[in-house]
Amino acid sequence: MKKIAILGSTGSIGTQTLAIVREQGDIEVTALAAGSNVDLLEKQIREFRPKIAAVWEEDGARDLKTRIRDLGVSVVSGMEGLLEVAAEPKSEILVTAIVGMLGIRPTIAAMEAGKDIALANKETLVTAGHLILPLAKRRKVRILPVDSEHSAIFQCLQGERENAIHKIILTASGGPFRGRTKEELQTIRPQDALRHPNWTMGKKITIDSSTLVNKGLEVMEAKWLFGVDAEQIEVTVHPQSVIHSAVEFEDGAVIAQLGTPDMRLPIQYALYYPDRRSLSGARLDLFARKSLTFEKPDVKTFRGLALAFAAMKRGGNMPTVFNAANEKAVALFLKEKISYPAITEMIEACMEEINFLKHPDLDQILETEAEVYQLIESRW
Repeated sequence: MKKIAILGSTGSIGTQTLAIVREQGDIEVTALAAGSNVDLLEKQIREFRPKIAAVWEEDGARDLKTRIRDLGVSVVSGMEGLLEVAAEPKSEILVTAIVGMLGIRPTIAAMEAGKDIALANKETLVTAGHLILPLAKRRKVRILPVDSEHSAIFQCLQGERENAIHKIILTASGGPFRGRTKEELQTIRPQDALRHPNWTMGKKITIDSSTLVNKGLEVMEAKWLFGVDAEQIEVTVHPQSVIHSAVEFEDGAVIAQLGTPDMRLPIQYALYYPDRRSLSGARLDLFARKSLTFEKPDVKTFRGLALAFAAMKRGGNMPTVFNAANEKAVALFLKEKISYPAITEMIEACMEEINFLKHPDLDQILETEAEVYQLIESRW
């Protein structure tokens, strides 16, 4: 029986991972970690009976410990708690469904402990890819992408690893504001941006998808996962979200992965790779679709994607600046403290003002994040 641990079990990816565990019946959950949703975490613990559970806040951990004192499950908190969950001895795979740079240290801890990584945390590779990839090679662990686009590329490359990639075609839905002008974006409210046309996701990633910042993060992640340069990645807006991404090879052949917009598919593929399992749910009906369309992204209106390419090309700590500024900006937007266009304005300002480091270590990456937060708090 396969044994897994999950960081971010109460979020969108985490709950869908547990839905797969429930449906397949041959996966044991050894550890769970959540942010603050103690009610849902308690239900998950009672159903899946992990050996250890983590809650970020100490108060939440104390509450959970009281609630589940009849089960004998160890309850931990904070970063130390996340590290314990990540390195839980019996697990084979860590699902990193936690949001933000919080996921970097637990991912490293899991890899050091010899765990494979089912990677749903973009920030790990975006900000620390130059540290993570060598570590994976050294510890001989696999990084299995969970993002639908990266999973699609990964699937397209099966049997093709000896053939050079000419280009990665990374598809984007375009989000709920595709075709809007800069002026029309001024009045966008959080409730508008949280209505994604195709995918059901957490709040932050839904906002990121609407600004195309999420696609920018995926571009940076693809560079590390697949060993390509910025010039080899093309973003294509595909509103139907049927083609999840594609790879063009040197002979001009293009292999694409298609399917319904269902995150359970890439999650399950990562958990059982290289095997495929039956999965409940709708199947792709091309006759019902009738047509698939493609557009170039509007990088003038949606500056997040252009800024991501700029950060990737410069390298060093600049992807960390991009990511940290966006995390802070999205949090402020969700609280209605800044306007929607201010998200990318804030990112650009931080990229211009934060000191550049060419080869940051982990401490310098985390220091850059703190520096970005301080800059934003002092100005906005």
